[in-house]
Amino acid sequence: MNRAKEVVILAFLSSLLTVGKFALASIPNIEIVTFLFILYTVVFGVRRTLIIAFVFTTIEIMIWGLGIWTIGYYLFWPLLIVITAMLPKPLHHVWGYTLLSGAFGFFFGLLFAIYSAPITNISIWLYWMNGIMFDVVHMIGNVIVMLVLYVPGRRGLQLVANRLKA
Repeated sequence: MNRAKEVVILAFLSSLLTVGKFALASIPNIEIVTFLFILYTVVFGVRRTLIIAFVFTTIEIMIWGLGIWTIGYYLFWPLLIVITAMLPKPLHHVWGYTLLSGAFGFFFGLLFAIYSAPITNISIWLYWMNGIMFDVVHMIGNVIVMLVLYVPGRRGLQLVANRLKA
């Protein structure tokens, strides 16, 4: 992939995350970001997807401003990307990615509780339990999104990736 094509595709994929997040913003804890980061990692690899995560998080800050979540996004999205890349070979299919997506949705609140507890002076357990129902919805939403969109999303994104290599 030549440099100009790579910059364009990374910018496009970063903006797709933002558009996808806005499109589903009215539905609490139903999101497409986790799905897209997993898909991007599978198709474009860790390095490119980490760049996309950095750009996406920076765009989020430019739109919403700085908040307690800011550093968390710079930590947790790359964590998802690295975990995706490190999945054992037998889990490299829709069911493995669905399991990861669901688990990430469920534990996303816990990650923020661990990160936020020292800042907010609220216990990790209390912080997480306060939002546990949102995490359950997040998990279910992630599972459904992955099961419905993974196969067609991978096919489509792989076509784009193949054309860019030419």
